[in-house]
Amino acid sequence: MNTYLKLPAGKTMTTEDVKQLLERYRMALKKTGEQLGWTYEQAAFPYTIREHESVLYLQGDGRLYKGMAISVRTAGEETFIDVTLPPGATHGDKGKANEFSKWLAKTLGGELHLFSGRTMAFGGA
Repeated sequence: MNTYLKLPAGKTMTTEDVKQLLERYRMALKKTGEQLGWTYEQAAFPYTIREHESVLYLQGDGRLYKGMAISVRTAGEETFIDVTLPPGATHGDKGKANEFSKWLAKTLGGELHLFSGRTMAFGGA
């Protein structure tokens, strides 16, 4: 099961760029937690990140979250960011994948193709 973001024409991305965006996302969650006075980051992003062969693997905490994989692919002049849920992924993983994918789409722009088959268009920064 996967969702993907098709970037606007001419915009490119690498796995390292996505990794930096993940860190930016985590820092935003951490700041939200500081404002709320609790460890929101841990609840909102219960994953550890590791990279293998240009794929980012987000390993869940094992109870409510199993994990997901994030990769970048190109087709001709188009660039896509894929978020894939493995077999056995939880509803929590799907929710977190949707949240991160929407944040990516708002940040980068483009067309987000959701797990449900629906498409959301974003103008980008």
